[in-house]
Amino acid sequence: MTRIPAASPEQLDQSKDLLALAAAAMGFEANSLKVMARNPSMLQGFMALSGAILGPGASLDPVLRQMIAHITSAAAGCAYCQAHTAHGAEHRGMDQAKLDALWDFETSSLFTEAERAALDLALAAGSVPNQSTDAHFEALRAHYSEDEITEIVGVIALFGFLNRWNDTLATTLEDNPLAFATSQLAPKGWNGDRHNG
Repeated sequence: MTRIPAASPEQLDQSKDLLALAAAAMGFEANSLKVMARNPSMLQGFMALSGAILGPGASLDPVLRQMIAHITSAAAGCAYCQAHTAHGAEHRGMDQAKLDALWDFETSSLFTEAERAALDLALAAGSVPNQSTDAHFEALRAHYSEDEITEIVGVIALFGFLNRWNDTLATTLEDNPLAFATSQLAPKGWNGDRHNG
């Protein structure tokens, strides 16, 4: 059960437009944002940063962004964000076979060298302590511009915040991502007990 409940109805009403915008993008209302709505300025700042990194103006493929976020979240150990990002990848059109092979990205023929480079950095940078090296960036430069690499690091960093937020608060998973993670991720070892409400 979440350690801090959602904002009051009055606070949620103050942030209803931002929450609706997030729900339209995700396909459900995120409990993490409902807690964040206790501080409307924090929610507004987070949504601005999130929109810049994950929104329609971003240059990276939306599925790649979700894969990066998923690997980062798994490296950090946040089951809430793992459920969200895997569900988000499917929601954005990721093939089921590729989703099933996500943790075999280093060797699976379903992943391109460009995807491997991005996911390798996500795994290294999502770990504690951070394991990123100059070699990661050399591998990325073979496939991405420096602006795109900045966006990759932005996704990793954004989910670093979300991983800490949701794991610390034990945010309760919403029905859709919980059902998805239970059926698709649990057979591979995912455990969302902390986030089961």
